[in-house]
Amino acid sequence: MAGAALARAAQLWSLLDEMAENEPQAYRRLLQQQRAEAELFCALPEPHLCLRARPAGGVGRPLFINVCSWKRVPAPKDPADPTPVSVGPLEEVSGEGDLYNVIDIAYNPDVLQRGQENPEKMEHLIHLTLKFVEERCNLTLSHLYTTESFKLKGSLEMMQQRLRGRQRPTPHLSQNTKKELTLDELLHTLEAEDCSSASVLLTEESVMQSKGHLIEEIASTEMPEKLRTPVYEMITVKDANKKPLKIELRIELPKVSSVSECDLRISKDDIVIEVPGKYKLQLDVPELVDEETTTAVFNKGKRILFITVLVAKPDP
Repeated sequence: MAGAALARAAQLWSLLDEMAENEPQAYRRLLQQQRAEAELFCALPEPHLCLRARPAGGVGRPLFINVCSWKRVPAPKDPADPTPVSVGPLEEVSGEGDLYNVIDIAYNPDVLQRGQENPEKMEHLIHLTLKFVEERCNLTLSHLYTTESFKLKGSLEMMQQRLRGRQRPTPHLSQNTKKELTLDELLHTLEAEDCSSASVLLTEESVMQSKGHLIEEIASTEMPEKLRTPVYEMITVKDANKKPLKIELRIELPKVSSVSECDLRISKDDIVIEVPGKYKLQLDVPELVDEETTTAVFNKGKRILFITVLVAKPDP
């Protein structure tokens, strides 16, 4: 496993070196994009305002809703699109005579900024938030609420821990589109992230137009669209004694314009290449190979990827 990881790392550096040499502008853009996305991924939720609500009938603990600003939550692409939200768990707090429930809700900063500029939009967002909490936590809340003078109920550290531990927001989701990744697939060959949690979308229009469900919960592990199998040719190069020396693979990728789009994984007995949203090819190699000897070259003009890997030496 360690050898395979080193091979993937070597392959990644090889592709990046090739990109830096042949496509310097694209290479700089990739570095800038990854730096920006790293800053976005490391961003922490910040308190924006705190709502106080009570169960209908006034019986039960008060509920504090920490409405937070978080850059990792995507903004809706269009005003008519659902509003993405990240939500933490509902917690009961007791201590020093203070008994209450608390839940943390995070929106993209742009969503909250529009609410600050337009009080009607903020009131609508708060109403949507209360309805969402009711459905999410199976509660019935009073229509009366108060906006507290403080921005956060509880500690900043606990709020951030609850939100970050709950889920990783999935960007660019809507009712009619599949998941789109924000990080280049190439840089994900060395690290697998847990995407088993769900992304929640609030449908603002449904508050006014329907009494049905106000949220749509979409699993981040949706089935991807079927990818095309590219045209390829694989040959085994042999020496004069017909002993296998290396495997050569030629793959036609007419819809690929840059090597940065390709995700290549090689083990001792198979080769997998994937271009998100375009192609996927998985091949069993006819001979066991030494994945650490892999080289890959992408001909940008002909849109062809050439892969060469040496056959593994037999164990002594």
